[in-house]
Amino acid sequence: MRIAYLDCFSGISGDMLLGALLHAGVDEARWREGLRGLGLEEFGISVTQVSCSGIAGVQVDVIVTSPQEGHGRHLSDIARILQASTLPASVQSRALAVFTRLAEAEARIHSSTPEDIHFHEVGAVDALVDIAGACLGLEMLGVERVYVSPLPYSRGWVKCMHGSIPTPAPATLALLTGFAWRLDARPMELVTPTGAALAAEWAERTPEGDAAPLPAITLRAAGYGAGQRKTERPNMLRLCLGDL
Repeated sequence: MRIAYLDCFSGISGDMLLGALLHAGVDEARWREGLRGLGLEEFGISVTQVSCSGIAGVQVDVIVTSPQEGHGRHLSDIARILQASTLPASVQSRALAVFTRLAEAEARIHSSTPEDIHFHEVGAVDALVDIAGACLGLEMLGVERVYVSPLPYSRGWVKCMHGSIPTPAPATLALLTGFAWRLDARPMELVTPTGAALAAEWAERTPEGDAAPLPAITLRAAGYGAGQRKTERPNMLRLCLGDL
């Protein structure tokens, strides 16, 4: 059984997971072809080989080329895009489950409903590619179970459509109840809502609903995905592939 361990020593975001998947062995050409099945014209993807503190990895940047005006997409709009795509049905289903978790968390924070939550236009495109791309990459690697390390709890502020909010963002914390956290002194967002939603959907759980600890595995490969921000420590996500 193929296992993926997300070693979040510097946090997790959607683009960091994409970079780690590509660095761990996902075929980039096939992956890009799969994402073209979303039927969206308003984005490009930059994939760059990078080095952080001497550690080689991959940095992925989703470039929104034609953001639209308006209030963005609702969960029902995301569902229509995924269901109309040519992505495998299993990837469509898993990606929609990730978005549903994100909408439910945002709804709890804003005293709304998942159906009324809207994903702002640029963020919706970015999140669609991050989430669909991560689900596709995990399937391409044959991953059947995912385990997640303790997460860095940082302090600071991040700007959003509603103003400045403290980090970790409230939606991030709502998504990651039952996960282990450790304090991190870096004053920036290290765990993003998109990364949190992916971790929350994919992670194996204990009978109590908490994130399950990693069992003994035979390591087969490791990949490193770099974040956009530069920090005094390597700002990377490590993805370890192994067999159980």
